[in-house]
Amino acid sequence: MSRSNLVLGSLRELGTVALVAGLCGTYAAVLMTTSSILAATSAQTGGSEGFVLSIAAGVFVLIALYVGVVVIINCVDTVIAGRLRQIALLRLLGSRGADLRRAVMRGTAAVGSLGAAIGLVVGVVLTHGIRLVLVAHGTLPHAHYPLLSGGLLWAFASIAAAATLAGWLGSRPVLGVSPAAALSGAAVAAPRRRQASVLRATLAALGILGGGVMLGGAAWLGETHPDLGFPLAFAGSVASGTGLLIGARFVIPAAVAGLSRLLGRDPASVVARRNAVLDPLRTTRSTMGLVIGVTLVTTFATGMDALRRSVSSWDLPADTQAEAERVLAMTSTILICIIVISAIIAAVGFVSTMSLSVVQRHREIGMLRALGFTRSQVRTMITKESVALSTTAVLLGLVLGLLYGTLGAQSLVGGMSPGLIWGAPPEAIAAIGVGGLVLVIVASRGPARRALRVAPIEALRIDS
Repeated sequence: MSRSNLVLGSLRELGTVALVAGLCGTYAAVLMTTSSILAATSAQTGGSEGFVLSIAAGVFVLIALYVGVVVIINCVDTVIAGRLRQIALLRLLGSRGADLRRAVMRGTAAVGSLGAAIGLVVGVVLTHGIRLVLVAHGTLPHAHYPLLSGGLLWAFASIAAAATLAGWLGSRPVLGVSPAAALSGAAVAAPRRRQASVLRATLAALGILGGGVMLGGAAWLGETHPDLGFPLAFAGSVASGTGLLIGARFVIPAAVAGLSRLLGRDPASVVARRNAVLDPLRTTRSTMGLVIGVTLVTTFATGMDALRRSVSSWDLPADTQAEAERVLAMTSTILICIIVISAIIAAVGFVSTMSLSVVQRHREIGMLRALGFTRSQVRTMITKESVALSTTAVLLGLVLGLLYGTLGAQSLVGGMSPGLIWGAPPEAIAAIGVGGLVLVIVASRGPARRALRVAPIEALRIDS
């Protein structure tokens, strides 16, 4: 068995890394191959659709990679958190933390590269299959379409590098495990230094407050100088989002703790509330990717809805206004369909993290069963824990998305419409709510089924 397997466990535990890398690869292949197809089409018609889509493809692939890195970091961090005792034993036997960290990086790089390669092949085959159907129906002209895009190699290298980076960042707990931890009864991570926590809190506060000031200034500039307001709004959203990401371990556990009080007071709800906030880092890992995904979808939906409301208030001829609203509606649909892949990647990470965290608590679940918890109570406990985490992520993502989308639109066309341009698309919000409900069901059924499959006496024998 290789050292990376000793640190990370079986390939099943790294399945999320391969799946996320595969989704990113498929996503990149579809966008880049489609842009090359449109470029070949526009060469005959004189249009520029392929060039525009190639630029947009690069931006959206980078967004997906950002979400993918967050998800893979969470996955690696969760796997290592459940294997601290084994890692401590390796340290006790002479392994160095730096060597173990390199082993983690090699493992995530190999799995991520394999997933990326498969995803790129699937994306290319899928896109060209649709292209053949469209050509046969006359929607696309007969032309010489390139089979492969030059950007695919860049996409593969970027995804492999992202998986390697995520392995490096997610393996930080390896260096915090001392050999002496192997001699203790519980394998816990080394406590974080107070100095590091203060620095993190300071950076988070600066990012959130500074970004908020920039967003407010962007909305004000949008009344007179939209050419300056919109770039400032983008910078403000990046700054505040980065600040929230840095300080997520302070914000998200507190939000989950507040929401989990609504779960009820029966024994299953009490244990679910305890599990949801017992490990603040695990709570943050489970929800942060989903917060980012929901925020992205809501931001685009809200911004486009605000732009449509603004256009409807302009004094335009009826045919011009109808055409503008049609273009905005079509653009909104395309952008949301493209960006929703990032939300799907985040949802995959949430389901995987929930599954891994439940698997790592088999001993605890066995104790609860031995103390009288019924199968129904265990299932309820896991479901309510999923509800607390996913609902917090969805609500926080909705609030951030509504704020970013509205202020972004205000900074762009605020001077052309009276008052604040407020976007709140009910269809998108309803779709996100339904998606959150489906996510709760998916994230709880699998782990609950696996947990209930283990008899209490067997679970008590599992060495966690």
